[in-house]
Amino acid sequence: MATRLWDRASQLPVPVDGRRRPEVPVLPPGLPTVAELFTFMRDAELRFATLRMRIEETVAVGSGAQTTVIDAMLRHPADARVTSTDPARGIAGNYEVWISDGETVRTYSATHRLGTERPVRRSVAGLDDRDLPGMSTVYRTVTPLPMETLPDTFVHPAGFCQNVLATGRCWIAGSADVGGREGITIECDHPRTTEIAGDRPDHHFQLIVDRETGVILRLVETIGGSTTRDATVTSLLPDAPLPPAAFEFTFPTGTTLIY
Repeated sequence: MATRLWDRASQLPVPVDGRRRPEVPVLPPGLPTVAELFTFMRDAELRFATLRMRIEETVAVGSGAQTTVIDAMLRHPADARVTSTDPARGIAGNYEVWISDGETVRTYSATHRLGTERPVRRSVAGLDDRDLPGMSTVYRTVTPLPMETLPDTFVHPAGFCQNVLATGRCWIAGSADVGGREGITIECDHPRTTEIAGDRPDHHFQLIVDRETGVILRLVETIGGSTTRDATVTSLLPDAPLPPAAFEFTFPTGTTLIY
């Protein structure tokens, strides 16, 4: 069933004490509407204090299928770490790390022995002004993750819902199970995209959303009926205990810092 354009990514009511809480703490029994699900998804990160998540992503490339394993950890309000590996290349020296404490971002590529260290990029001020049209506002994250990555999209789905899914024809398709977690399936035909290759009427997204947290559990992207991306959460642990050194990182000897 189609729905009107959802534009509430930044419209979470904030109580007088300033503490952000989910507008919809839990979904009622049954299947929600698209708009109700988008609002529930927007507040996903507010439903846990820590998170451990593993995503396995397979994309179609010219040489066949390429798989990446992404491990993410976060601790509100600022600590986050994302590690990506290519299983086909083994584990020795085959990883990339993104780590932030909310003030400084460090990245390291073990394959190239290159590192970066820079201040967190500040967002543009004023984009959550309630006098602006809804579609012109943005969601403010509690704990930022690397922009335009699957962990960011899965944990902070508000922008994806507002700027991508809501521009297409969306409908709730039922329930599904992903790794033992109950999810809600949403389908989206011909969403708006800035990528020429995906700007086609046969472009389609299927998402499965965790009924407990609102985190995306699976994203399948197809063009012309062929799967171009299949990303699945193989482990989701909200409020998981984290190792004491989870967010510590020292550049290995021999690292070249490029900035």
